[in-house]
Amino acid sequence: MKLKKLGLIINPWAGIGGPAGLKGSDGAATVARALAAGIQPQSHRRAAIALEALKPFAEQLELVTFAGDMGESLARELGFAVVVAGAAEGARSTPEDSEAAAQAIRDAGADLIVFAGGDGTARNMVNALGDTFPVLGIPAGVKMHSACFAISPRAGGEVLRRLMAGELVDLHAREVRDIDENSFREGRVSTRYYGELLVPEEGHFLQAVKNAGREVEELAVADIAAQVVEEINHLDPETLYVVGPGSTTLAVLSELGEEGTLLGVDLWRNGGLVAADVSAPQIEATIAEHRATQPHIPVKIILTAIGGQGHLIGRGNQQLSPKVLRAVGRENLMVIATKTKITELGGRPLLIDSGEPSLDEAWSGFVRVVTGYRDEILYPLSGDGRGAIPPVQNESE
Repeated sequence: MKLKKLGLIINPWAGIGGPAGLKGSDGAATVARALAAGIQPQSHRRAAIALEALKPFAEQLELVTFAGDMGESLARELGFAVVVAGAAEGARSTPEDSEAAAQAIRDAGADLIVFAGGDGTARNMVNALGDTFPVLGIPAGVKMHSACFAISPRAGGEVLRRLMAGELVDLHAREVRDIDENSFREGRVSTRYYGELLVPEEGHFLQAVKNAGREVEELAVADIAAQVVEEINHLDPETLYVVGPGSTTLAVLSELGEEGTLLGVDLWRNGGLVAADVSAPQIEATIAEHRATQPHIPVKIILTAIGGQGHLIGRGNQQLSPKVLRAVGRENLMVIATKTKITELGGRPLLIDSGEPSLDEAWSGFVRVVTGYRDEILYPLSGDGRGAIPPVQNESE
């Protein structure tokens, strides 16, 4: 039997800047800062979650990849037959190595390339392959505005499983976008269209393009902020709040009299900021200190969803590590979003991609969403895209 060839490219440094609060991972200096902060690379682990779905097909597969931590090490660790099509030029791989890998793996006869990375890696795929060779992105970056990624590594694995099982999976051109990370770190979001990739698409398993530059619904956001602050005022003043990124959450801090960080994570307690634009280790340490000194006073997380995509956790807020999420607990999650943002999801659930499928599953279900002043809804939260709200049928249909 002729083995099927699946290409595998891992950007080892993708997403490393997220838990460090660096808003991205572009550039050797950013990687060095993240490593110095004690952040460990995550892309191998996220790629492994996706590839686990292919283990039942291991005898039918060859993984065509680049040497070492660009794919070979993980492929061998998982027990797949491996074809090494090349290697990175230096000890630490670069974007140019990702592009060279894509071309070499394609030329080696791969049927499809799976890449673990972020928007920068997606741009590399566009540069190397154009829009005629099929690829699938496993989300491992910080921002991931592009539509070529599965909504989570586990969902990516499900797409691959269906392909190997011979199920019908459509191919569609999906948009690739990226932002200027330097501007992003300064609080300005400016996305740019870079091209399209040909992506296997299976229902709810692929993410949408992130909405950017949409007019903020100022009155609705102000109403939400007023409701959240009213709730805060009824709780113990020593409650610690972890406030995620976004204009809606920033409005809450503004209502509390704080400047806040638009694209970072802030900590607030007892009438003032504890710390601004914090990293995952900083959040973990602050929560541990809070628990040690005030064990009976809760910690709460205030989050809003990304417009268009619906991601609540795992896109642009990797500072909320699985350790942070477990320490806080699902019952202390406060979700805020305008009704327009929820309506634009078209019934698709809010999404969680923490990097740990068991945590995503445990947190799935219906969550309370504050949508205005004394106005709230229950809405599904999902780690795999399931749980969509079916459209209302007209009685005459």
